[in-house]
Amino acid sequence: MHELPGRRKFVHVITKAAGMSLLMPGLSLGQDTALSQQSFTVGQIMDLIIKKIPGAPFPKTVDTLKSGSSSQKVTGIVSTMFATVEVIEKTISLGANFIIAHEPTFYNHADDTDWLESSDVFRYKRDLLKKNGIALWRFHDYVHSLSPDGIQAGMLAALGWKQYASARNLHVLTMPATPLSQLINHAKAKLGIKMVRVVGDPSQSCQRVLLMPGAAGGRSQITVIEKEKPDVIFCGESSEWETPEYVRDARRQGKKLSLVILGHIMSETAGMEWVASWLKPQLPGVKITYVPSGNEFTYL
Repeated sequence: MHELPGRRKFVHVITKAAGMSLLMPGLSLGQDTALSQQSFTVGQIMDLIIKKIPGAPFPKTVDTLKSGSSSQKVTGIVSTMFATVEVIEKTISLGANFIIAHEPTFYNHADDTDWLESSDVFRYKRDLLKKNGIALWRFHDYVHSLSPDGIQAGMLAALGWKQYASARNLHVLTMPATPLSQLINHAKAKLGIKMVRVVGDPSQSCQRVLLMPGAAGGRSQITVIEKEKPDVIFCGESSEWETPEYVRDARRQGKKLSLVILGHIMSETAGMEWVASWLKPQLPGVKITYVPSGNEFTYL
């Protein structure tokens, strides 16, 4: 059977157009291919992030590379709260080589390691990173300096409390009158927390809530309490001789004030999940995965 000349011409035109569509950057398939071929170095990604931070780069910060090189090409990114050995192993299994962690990797705030050189625990972790070519950057000072604070934004989203936050200060929330016990159960369910520590009355009605993830320190917590006059403060952690004692004395004085200690890790981890979603549209073609480091404690 002979093909009609008109049909041959039609097929040729359609085939040519299809071939051109693969090359034209404005068409979806060509665009996807181009995006998937983009590559970034660790340093380029760090620079991209730091440019988003008001006042950055900071002359003094703990947000430095703890392993790897700024010049290495990134095969994938993992965001996490702590770069535990388990998180490092998961990063390797994902084919990623850049970890962005919120908290220290080597057991002290500045990640000083001179005092750990004789520790086989430290050496195992350091060597695991080095052997697998993992770059590890701490993202603490900078994420808290984003506008809004990335950790606070992530926690408000996880708790479903964003609509209650003050535009003036995202740490101050005003919500419908709710028993403290109900707020605690809500936070535990949303954040995956098994147990909290409380100074106060679970039946207390709360409207003004102070949400301070992490460990701001007793002086900072108490200063904000004095200024904002909350019914309850939810914080990550606090030394027992600081804010807990202040709240106990305030309650003895007759003030309606309670304290809920969520635990440092679970009070901030949703912020690093937020970081992964924040980075994805800025780094097309790069696989970005949030890997939870979890809570190391069990409760007996």
